[in-house]
Amino acid sequence: RFISKIEEVLNDWKLIGISSGKPLEKGIFTTGTWEEKSDEISFADFKFSVTHHYLVQEPSDKDGKEELGEDALPLPMQDLLCINNDFPPRAHCLVRWYVYGLREFVVIAPAANNDAVVSESKCNLLLSSVSIALGNTGCQVPLFVQIHHKWRRMYVGECQGPGVRTDFEMVHLRKVPSQYTHLSGLLDIFKTKIGCPLTPLPPVSIAIRLTFVLQDWQQYFWPQQPPDIDALVGGEVGGLEFGKLPFGACEDPISELHLATAWPHLAEGIVVDNDVYSDLDPLQAPQWSVRVRKADNPQCLLGDFLTEFFKLCRRKESTDEILGRSAFDEEGKEVADITHALSKLTEPAPVPIPKLSVTNMVHSAKKKIRKHRGVDESPLNNDVLNTILLFLFPDAADKLADVFENRASTSAGNNPPPENEDYNLFSQFKSAPSDSLTYKLALCLCMINFYHGGVKGVAHLWQEFVLEMRYRWENNYLIPGLANGSPDLRCCLLHQKLQMLNCCIERKKARDEGKRGSASDRSPGGASGDNPDKEKEFGKSWESWSDSEEEFFECLSDTEDLKGNGQENGKKGAKESVNLKPEGRLHPHGKLMLLHPGEPLYVPITQEPAPMTEDLLEEQSEVLAKLGTSAEGAHLRARMQSACLLSDMESFKAANPGCCLEDFVRWYSPRDYIEEEVVDEKGNKVIRGELSARMKIPSNMWVEAWETAKPVPARRQKRLFDDTREAEKVLHYLAVQKPADLARHLLPCIIHAAVLKVKEEEALEDISSVKKIIKQIISHSSKVLRFPSPEDKKLEEIIAQIMSVEAIIARARSLKAKFGVEKCENEEEKEDLQRFVNSLLEQPEVSVVGAGRGPAGSIIHKLFVNAQRVPAVPPLEEELRRSGSQEERRQGLQSEFPPPTGREVILRTSVPRPAPYSKALPQRMYSVLTREDFRLAGAFSADTTFF
Repeated sequence: RFISKIEEVLNDWKLIGISSGKPLEKGIFTTGTWEEKSDEISFADFKFSVTHHYLVQEPSDKDGKEELGEDALPLPMQDLLCINNDFPPRAHCLVRWYVYGLREFVVIAPAANNDAVVSESKCNLLLSSVSIALGNTGCQVPLFVQIHHKWRRMYVGECQGPGVRTDFEMVHLRKVPSQYTHLSGLLDIFKTKIGCPLTPLPPVSIAIRLTFVLQDWQQYFWPQQPPDIDALVGGEVGGLEFGKLPFGACEDPISELHLATAWPHLAEGIVVDNDVYSDLDPLQAPQWSVRVRKADNPQCLLGDFLTEFFKLCRRKESTDEILGRSAFDEEGKEVADITHALSKLTEPAPVPIPKLSVTNMVHSAKKKIRKHRGVDESPLNNDVLNTILLFLFPDAADKLADVFENRASTSAGNNPPPENEDYNLFSQFKSAPSDSLTYKLALCLCMINFYHGGVKGVAHLWQEFVLEMRYRWENNYLIPGLANGSPDLRCCLLHQKLQMLNCCIERKKARDEGKRGSASDRSPGGASGDNPDKEKEFGKSWESWSDSEEEFFECLSDTEDLKGNGQENGKKGAKESVNLKPEGRLHPHGKLMLLHPGEPLYVPITQEPAPMTEDLLEEQSEVLAKLGTSAEGAHLRARMQSACLLSDMESFKAANPGCCLEDFVRWYSPRDYIEEEVVDEKGNKVIRGELSARMKIPSNMWVEAWETAKPVPARRQKRLFDDTREAEKVLHYLAVQKPADLARHLLPCIIHAAVLKVKEEEALEDISSVKKIIKQIISHSSKVLRFPSPEDKKLEEIIAQIMSVEAIIARARSLKAKFGVEKCENEEEKEDLQRFVNSLLEQPEVSVVGAGRGPAGSIIHKLFVNAQRVPAVPPLEEELRRSGSQEERRQGLQSEFPPPTGREVILRTSVPRPAPYSKALPQRMYSVLTREDFRLAGAFSADTTFF
């Protein structure tokens, strides 16, 4: 059953004829894309996994292979004598040990570790089953069986062709017999095994590789200096300046250098290598190749910063729980005064305003924080806190109010040009511009979290930040580092909230300035009639006209006056409205004239639309959606959405007494007023206009709003945007944020900053592979961060990618320092070394041009010499001895290298087996010797026709 099952699997995979049908190619495969296909079969009490390994993408290395003329042999047998790429940098262990050239092979291995094939009888039974299955199917693909425990990686197998068979055998020992540690002993084993009856024996081809490991980098110091935390406040901040993320590895990211010296093609008798003497001088080896072993998870500053900040996102504590009792949590009467301060500000009760001002609350809050926590218990000391606050708010150092405001407004509008790709990353990451306050705050919190108190320091800084926001709102100081205008929905929500607060401060500041202005400046009639330019200069928004008494202008007497003017309905109202005094005019509108009075049409001063953050927009959308699809709900929805339209209509009526709806539409929505040229009764061509079809629909909201609108200038209307209420909502939103919520909001900014940092560092090194990874990071982050609550797993993937880039750049700098790239004066050699270093980063193994005599080889030689000399400086006699004969000097040079860590030997020949008249077939044996491992892997072919 076992044999039939193997045959069934081989037939299902259609392996018959795949190898035999391929022409022999010139070349050998150095790398490629390997895939595997598995099936499971059972034999007695064992379950085996049958895996077919095959190369699906064949590389194009096809140089140097000679035609063997053995077209009838399976490809693995033909490749036994190929000398190209004997020691592959990356390959399956079977490919490395047996035949480097296996395009495909099948492995039968126990499905479970405890089902290892350890008995010799079971092993022989499996091998005989494999041999029968291969003979029955005619499959020429090598079939291996894994024996003993899996950690030993022991395989035996067979490959069959027309009249030939190759047996794959292996020996694995822990203790190496002394007679087999050199070439002479291995040659004896090989010749004995093949048992060639011919005399003399055909020559044996030899390939040898010695591997040396350099672990201690003597006379070399890792260039990345540890950060100086104490210098952070003193001004000499080094790599820890606020606003800049640190970068680089704290330990050497390169742990070992492996030098492989190879003699790829030696004839027997040319080289002597026995237990007494060896000709194998590493400096004289014709081929050198180097690989580096990277340190496992080296500690890198940027990666540590990102990891620790991401851990902050998973904390559950609130600010009050971290810092103690709330700053506003005071028993007694004061708590009522503080919590109800806003309601008392708006109620008509005779409450002393200075006592309940927000500024007083801030000062009392600071006192209570000190009272509960104590000054000495503050997570952040005053020096660090002041340094951060001055970094975040550079305008705070200026005591003059005018300069203070000017700098704030200037910093709010200074943005790099939009064509800057790095700057515009914030729109892809939904973070914040790199010169904004939010971006700087994220960097400061990241550094505080890592170096100054962890989550307690973050909570302390955030509390001080919120108090600063309250102070600026109360005193009309614009927040620096924020772009002017409505909240930018491309940015994170926290940035939008700060922009909203800035809008509130700007509106409140304009209103207070209007209140302080002179009466003549605030008179709308005089400004519009006498000097329109002065009106325009005064401000295009309605707040500059209003004072605090007119904010909520909806008193009964005013309404009655408006009704007395006859604005409620009918032609009488229209006629009397002409006699009204125009108010709130901005400037005349070009050549447009009112249709009925024939006077110039004036553009009114209107209220600006209320700015909205994305959460407010979402909340508004939900409210409108809940109104349903009924007629009443649709009508209410339309009224809610037309609040701004009604305000503009009232402003237009106040600025243009006697106007009609057509006048408003001509100014507000010109496309809804259709004009055409017609011939009147007298035969003259005149232009007549009418409203569009959608404006004539019954119950049109524009018509209803026009009939409802009263001639009220913008300065006397109810505010569309209540800056006081919105500011307090923002301040409350900021105050209730937990450190974890804050970290979630600012994590896109940190990732944004980290990407900019790795791009900046990569530009200094110019590593092509890193450029590709950075593009992948940007693409991945753009997809993940655009959603409001990204998954933790995806965020961890982004952070891991950034950490990998940092490690690669750190390795590049370590290798550049070790090989002295920057110190090299010869430009040509410097370019060669730079290419060599870049190749070490991107390839598993790199050939050294010129071997030990090239620029890189000379440096490698010096590194090994220094490592050997430092532990024990050689005496003067040894130096003198090295200047003796050439043979003595060659032996002395060998001492400059440590004993080889690994010795690999490949022996090849082509002899007839098993009889003298058999067909001459290739034979191969591979040997690898390390300090704790000795392995022999042989591929021995035999003629099955003439034996």
